[in-house]
Amino acid sequence: MKFKYLVIVFSILIVIIISITALFPLLVGGPDFAATFRFFSLPLLIFMILLLGIIGIVLLFNYRLLSLLEREDWPALAYYLEQKIYIKGRYYSRYVRLLASSYFVITDFQSVLKLESKAQLNNPSVIKKNVLLFGAARILSKNHMEAAAFFNSYLQKDKNNQWVRWFYGFSQLLTGAFSVVEPEFSSLAVSSNSALITGLSAYFLNDPIAKYSSDPEKCRKIADTGKERVIKSHKNFAGWNKEVERMSTNIHVAIIRKYINETGAWLFGSKGKF
Repeated sequence: MKFKYLVIVFSILIVIIISITALFPLLVGGPDFAATFRFFSLPLLIFMILLLGIIGIVLLFNYRLLSLLEREDWPALAYYLEQKIYIKGRYYSRYVRLLASSYFVITDFQSVLKLESKAQLNNPSVIKKNVLLFGAARILSKNHMEAAAFFNSYLQKDKNNQWVRWFYGFSQLLTGAFSVVEPEFSSLAVSSNSALITGLSAYFLNDPIAKYSSDPEKCRKIADTGKERVIKSHKNFAGWNKEVERMSTNIHVAIIRKYINETGAWLFGSKGKF
């Protein structure tokens, strides 16, 4: 449904609710009942009017942004957000994330890194909240060693962030540092609570990491353990694919979709092929 129609429908529903709240006691019980019922209906009526007003104000202030998102006009959206962030200094997390995502869609990874450097000076907290976005820009720019260093710097601050751990390992994998990747992916394959992280880690442990491991048999055994964990939790390819689709709107998942597809085929055989 178009954004403007959604707004109209929602507004009509609010008006109907307000009208029912105001007129129902009078129509059902007459003036005396309405007078008694006003102690309940009046606060509700005021609340609904305020709610409608607040929603109207929010939509009015965000109409341009929501319209561009609806049209998927990414260059125009990027320009709009650049004015908000760079000119007006509004380094809000949602603006920064949307602008970075817009740059990804138009494959302008250098602008993502430019955004990061400016946000680092004006609001460093938004970098921490969007580590995966800014790290992904380095990977797609083929700055694999820089990506590994970037993820590692944030991993030292938050060792429990499993996706940051995985991307640190993945960046190291892209540099060919298999001995660094193996312990990271081995740990994630047997302990991660994310099916995607477990499956991806096990997939890469099975091949190619096992080829370069000092103990290939142990490496593949851990890969099999990770594989069994995913199959046990998701039963079949449909369950796995449901998890993939749930996460697919995230940029960091979208950029590794090829490997996720390969992992699905490895986990569930030929039925897992797309």
